[in-house]
Amino acid sequence: MTQPLGVILAGGRGTRMGGRDKAMVTLGGETLFQRAVGRLAPQVAALAVNTNSGLATDLTQLPDSVSGHAGPLAGILAALDWAAAMGARHVVTVPVDVPFFPCDLVPRLLLAGESHPMGLAIAAAEDGLHPTFGLWPVDLRPDLAAALEAGLRKVTDWTDQYGAAQAQFPATEPSSFLNVNRPEDLARAEAALTVAR
Repeated sequence: MTQPLGVILAGGRGTRMGGRDKAMVTLGGETLFQRAVGRLAPQVAALAVNTNSGLATDLTQLPDSVSGHAGPLAGILAALDWAAAMGARHVVTVPVDVPFFPCDLVPRLLLAGESHPMGLAIAAAEDGLHPTFGLWPVDLRPDLAAALEAGLRKVTDWTDQYGAAQAQFPATEPSSFLNVNRPEDLARAEAALTVAR
């Protein structure tokens, strides 16, 4: 499979961070958005960002096409729409609020996707599934649009329908999939950076 496109999912409202735009939260002198770009850009053929608030960036910005903040599945649909317009067959997504995601994420997703008839794969680690880290076939666009229209919101409820392959990632400290949802999560990430130095 050729190198896929990549999209950073930054369309959430940040309610658990007090309404702050998580993309603009700083960690170690960089915003979470800058960290996501730095990790994903070397792994993909081209990069865009799913955002509903607008970011100061030269990257293509993709708003949700579904109204009402429908969650990460809406961002994945926006990514699939962009990938289709670019003539790509697959797109990889990552959430903006996971600052330590693996630098070999895309190769591992591609390898796992080879075992799926459509090339659909999501990330998994010892602490469970991390389905917003996914390799998505563009052919699933109509199905996802219909599922969102019908009210589906949970990513795994959708991926389970297709038996998504799982890319297994080893346990690391800090966790590669540490999610900065709340101020205390940001404190954990800052502590991890301090130890790493």
